[in-house]
Amino acid sequence: MSRPETDLAATLAADTPIPRDTEGPIFAEPWQAQAFALVVELQNKGVFTAEEWAQALGAEIREALAAGGCKDGSDYYERWCEALEHLLIAKGLTSHDGVDALAASWARAAEATPHGKPILLENDPQRS
Repeated sequence: MSRPETDLAATLAADTPIPRDTEGPIFAEPWQAQAFALVVELQNKGVFTAEEWAQALGAEIREALAAGGCKDGSDYYERWCEALEHLLIAKGLTSHDGVDALAASWARAAEATPHGKPILLENDPQRS
């Protein structure tokens, strides 16, 4: 029996420019692996189906390509995050305002974090 995350990775890799080698997805940065794992976990928990995810990701990739986006796959995980954001909004699990507020909080936390220290939301000076 195959593992669900392996099935999801294979399904996603079939028609998308996912950065990969012979053993599966590859990640240039830790956040890419975290984004990948988050989507796999949400799909495994039933938040959305593999088909819903494939449709959302495919739409983001098609939109980026139509706008002249990177065709070599180097922006793949940016599309991944956009697809996740839009899918969660469509399912009513968050809102554009909620995403924007959280992004702003992360940016403030990054600005307030000393160099070399981990960026934590708790470092946002406006966080209550």
